[in-house]
Formats: sequence, C-alpha cells, structure tokens
Amino acid sequence: MNIYVLLKRTFDTEEKIVLNNGKIDDSGVEFIINPYDEYAVEEAILLRDEHGGEVTVVTVGSEDSEKELRTALAMGADKAVLIDTEDLDELDQSGTAKILSTYLKDQNADIILAGNVAVDGGSGQIGPRVAEMLGIPQVTTITNVTIDGGKAIIVRDVEGDEETVEVSLPVLVTAQQGLNEPRYPSLPGIMKAKKKALDTLELDDLDLEEEDVESKIETVDIYLPAKKLQGKVFEGEINEQVQQLISSLKTEAKVI
Repeated sequence: MNIYVLLKRTFDTEEKIVLNNGKIDDSGVEFIINPYDEYAVEEAILLRDEHGGEVTVVTVGSEDSEKELRTALAMGADKAVLIDTEDLDELDQSGTAKILSTYLKDQNADIILAGNVAVDGGSGQIGPRVAEMLGIPQVTTITNVTIDGGKAIIVRDVEGDEETVEVSLPVLVTAQQGLNEPRYPSLPGIMKAKKKALDTLELDDLDLEEEDVESKIETVDIYLPAKKLQGKVFEGEINEQVQQLISSLKTEAKVI
C-alpha cells in the first residue's frame, strides 16, 4: 500500500502561551508532533505492517519541522517530505491544503491519514480540504479502519456514538483519539531514522507561486482568555449560606 500521513508541528501541550506585541511568542518553546497526527502516524505504520507498502509523512513549514519528521521516521515511517514555506508571510488552511493536494495528486496514494484537528489552530479543515481538492472520499474522526482489497471499512466517532461506513480506495481519513496508542520511538528506531530519506521541496518544485497559496484570512486580534475568578465557599447553616450567596450576587457579581 502507498500510505501518506499529513503531519503538523505544534506547541507542546504543556507549554504556556505567551503573547508579545500581539503575537504568540515561540522563543524557547518546545515543539512536538500534533498529538492527533501521532494517531495517524501509528495507524499508517500498522496498516503498512499488515498489508505491505511504505509510509511517507509530509509536512508544510520551515526547516525546524525536520525534528518532528525525524520523530515520525523513528516511530517507523519509511520516508519524509518537508515542503518549505519559510519565506511565506502568512499561510492559512486553504493555502496549506492547496500545497499538500498539489504534492499528493501525483503520488498515487491508497490512503492518506491526518489528525482530526491540530491542537493549536483547531480548525480541523486541512484533511477535508485536501480530500476535496484531490476529488477522493473522506471520512473524519475515525476510531477504527480495516482495509479489504480495494475498500476500507471504517468506524467513526459521531458525538459519543459510532458510525460504520464502507468506502472505496483511495480515501483520506482523519484520526480521532481512541484509534490506537502511538508508540514511542525506540533507540534503534532513532538510529535508523538518521539514514531514512527526508526530502525538502520548495513551492517552485510544485509549480506553485506565492499568489496561488496566499492567505484568505486576516487575523484581527490575538488575546488570552480572561482569567477565571477564584471560587467561593459559603459556610454556616443553609439559610446563612443562601443569604451570603444572594448578597454576593447583588454586590459582587451584580447579576441580581
């Protein structure tokens, strides 16, 4: 099978977001593979091990993304591709999907896997947009996939319930939590990853110009959510607590 994984480099989920002059400050921040994309990488490896073929991980970004690609290679992926967009000022979901679909259109993929959502932007648009541009079926929020010849039987999460669908290949799927348990790169895997192919492409290599992928979204403002107020515990008899609550709602919260 010819398997591709769309991968994104994101902030470590343990990092504290800091704003500097209206922009997110990423100096000294630890980056990781987007956690939902880790499910996609793991599932791609499992499918390859069962059906044969190879796994290629692809990302759009700067050369700093090589670290996350190497991590995916250490997990067991066979090849990696970085599409370098460091020179672009802005790149939104539409532009990213255009770049990825342009690359993938000639790769003869049997199945393309992506994370259901990125933990930074949270749009969940890249996978569906790529599938639409390629003109292939898509199934989102999957929790199980079985390949049987030229079709896939997929279980997907639908707001706490499950739906089973059957779709022909090629198909693009987005991975939901519960699909699998991503492995940690082993020491032998890390050593092997250093020798695996990691190709870097530019927009020119895809016959794309900057205006082909220019951002259609304008960021108006970036701000942190308001700090939550500390809770208050009322003590005493129930009637006293009720009076204290009413007093607080009137004088402090001013909602009555």
